[in-house]
Amino acid sequence: MLRLFAAVGAAALLAASAPAPAADAKPNDAQIAHIAYTAGTLDIAAGKQALAKSHDKAVRDFASEMVRDHAAVNDKALALVKKLGVTPEPNPTSTALTTAADKKRDALAKLSGGAFDKAYIANEVAYHRTVNGALRDTLIPSAQNAELKSLLRTGLSLFTEHQAHAEHLAAKLK
Repeated sequence: MLRLFAAVGAAALLAASAPAPAADAKPNDAQIAHIAYTAGTLDIAAGKQALAKSHDKAVRDFASEMVRDHAAVNDKALALVKKLGVTPEPNPTSTALTTAADKKRDALAKLSGGAFDKAYIANEVAYHRTVNGALRDTLIPSAQNAELKSLLRTGLSLFTEHQAHAEHLAAKLK
């Protein structure tokens, strides 16, 4: 489940324009797990892209933090998924996150230097806002398993810190 939370963070960073789960459509725990897993995986990919393209120390430090934190959460999430015997279930939200992240990654690949740095960090700000909102408003309230809910709350706390860090960095890059 932690991996799922990391994924939610990652996907949000890369796919801020992807739709969050509809307020009236409450995902089940298997769907929540898949959304979180997908989001974490996507944010790790975004961080790795930034590490490969950026020469700005602050941007690289941030990207390293995203890769490190989301990988650690993913490891914990995988352990929880195994423990609970939950098989993550693909759903329209996880699919939309992947599609949006692929488009964003392709767009960022065409940029370099300061333009890349600004676009990457702006996307991270938007992504974290989106993911944090989805966690707070949909995923946490919809989670039925107490351990999953706890992991999601932990993820929200961590991703709120990521958002603040990204916002601070975005202000410096203007």
